[in-house]
Amino acid sequence: MSLHLWWLFVATVFVVSAIPGPNMLLVMTHGARHGFRRSTATMAGCLTALVVMLSISAAGLGVFLDAWPRLFDTLRLTGAAYLVWLGVKSWRAKASAIDIRDDSGAAHVAPRITLFRNGFFVASSNPKAILFAAALLPQFIDANRPVLPQFAVLVSTFAIIEVSWYAVYAGLGARIGDKLKSANVAQAFNRLTGGVFVGFGAMMALVRR
Repeated sequence: MSLHLWWLFVATVFVVSAIPGPNMLLVMTHGARHGFRRSTATMAGCLTALVVMLSISAAGLGVFLDAWPRLFDTLRLTGAAYLVWLGVKSWRAKASAIDIRDDSGAAHVAPRITLFRNGFFVASSNPKAILFAAALLPQFIDANRPVLPQFAVLVSTFAIIEVSWYAVYAGLGARIGDKLKSANVAQAFNRLTGGVFVGFGAMMALVRR
């Protein structure tokens, strides 16, 4: 892979990763609710799922999903249902002020494993990511050179850019979190993020490939 091709990949991933979606919304929400430091567990969950999906796409599952529409639709609808469930859960959350002191060790905070699991499930809830990766990665692979080292470079580059955007969104969420100490603002935040999650789920369920 030439340096020029790599820079093109960097530019492509930079723009695609910046676009707000379920992953970025979840990271920002957890940044607001749990503080920046604890939201790193959410970031780790999202990134782990995406790297796994990139690896799966390299193994050819994207072609398999494309050839078996029913399997794709099953995964798509399952992911949509999970996003809707998150949205309803957020919408119905107790309208009390959100305490984000957990960065300094306050009690009653979500375990990091829970944040990681939420991040992993949200990131892996969209099988279109596999198809996207299956369509994108081959465009930057030089077939005349060893494929595995090129794949490692592309995935590493993707991970660095993706995590950088996670940090931006989590930092924005942490700044918003200071305003959530008001119960009224916290309720509005719960319903806004809940509605957006439901919207993402509905879009995933209704929009065809």
